[in-house]
Amino acid sequence: MATERTRTGLGSGGLRLFRVVGVPVLLSPSWWLGAAVIVLLYTPLVRGLLPHAGVWASAFVAAAFTVFLAGSVLLHELGHCLVALRLGLPVRRVRLFLLGGISEIARSPPTAFREGLIAAAGPVVSLVLAGCTGIGWFALQPHGAVWLLVAQTCVANLAVGVFNLLPGLPLDGGKLLRAATWRLTANRHHGTVAGALGAVAVALGLLGWGIGGFFSDSPGAWLRFAVCVLMAWFVLAGAFSEYTAGRGDRWPSGLGLEDLLRPVLQLPAESPVGDALSAAAGRGVVLVRADGVAVGLLDQSRAAELATISPREPAERASEAVLPETVLLRDEEHEEVLCRLRTVSAEQFLVVDPEGRPCGVLSRTAVRDAARRYGPES
Repeated sequence: MATERTRTGLGSGGLRLFRVVGVPVLLSPSWWLGAAVIVLLYTPLVRGLLPHAGVWASAFVAAAFTVFLAGSVLLHELGHCLVALRLGLPVRRVRLFLLGGISEIARSPPTAFREGLIAAAGPVVSLVLAGCTGIGWFALQPHGAVWLLVAQTCVANLAVGVFNLLPGLPLDGGKLLRAATWRLTANRHHGTVAGALGAVAVALGLLGWGIGGFFSDSPGAWLRFAVCVLMAWFVLAGAFSEYTAGRGDRWPSGLGLEDLLRPVLQLPAESPVGDALSAAAGRGVVLVRADGVAVGLLDQSRAAELATISPREPAERASEAVLPETVLLRDEEHEEVLCRLRTVSAEQFLVVDPEGRPCGVLSRTAVRDAARRYGPES
């Protein structure tokens, strides 16, 4: 549903730049903060490497480097996107922020092997870029702004590739560790725990390396320290998010599927959205056409928005489509239900009995809330 913000390019994730293979690329507001930090701390380093450059020329080279770095990060993220799309996983968008980026893949990979493939794609792209710019680095005469930009872009891509291979979530190395642990234990959450523990070790290592720059009198010690602090924060915050989401994706202890279902209310698809919302009263609303075919599940948040604007609009306009992958059998095993929740991006699922009659609506939010309340099933 387009809004005025998205039409003008200002979506909730930042400034929309363009699309690549159908995937929107957004520039987060925090990227400007990261760019400013790089320019401020990198300009004195440029002046030391290019003695004849003035302050403004050095600042221009530093600003150009931030753009080259953003382009390198974007190519890294597009590596993830292309592999995910090739494996049939939709990608919502790519966001560039602070000193990094993220590919928002709509569904979790269904197998450890596929997760490993997607995770490995980004570092491979970065290391290939490092190799290509490294050739230019040695081919150019070792002086001047162009040589410095090529050299620093090579070093940056090498750093991005190697850094992302560190074994801690949400880095690619952490996802590779999760995939390997998942493959060995047949349990994705065990892999998430391993990746989260790896993230703590990575963050401590980053902070130690950043502080060590002051004792070794290395050039650019403040830049090194600032980058290490930002990256350590990013790793810890991302690992916590992954671990929290992983706990919510486990089945709640002592509960069956029927305990998490909302009762079903069937309404005609052309019912006014305001009436459908009033009739819902905590139930899952299945919208049915005249021929008896279920076409959608009422999304109550979207219905509330639509009802404030046009309460007589058909309820079908505020629904999630009922597709084969969003239909669950009442007697399915818990692991099968969890697998569907991980691999399908829908919020609601229609649960039917063996005769195909609706018997409830399951939301992924209900599973996560129950798992946090009652603890995960062992």
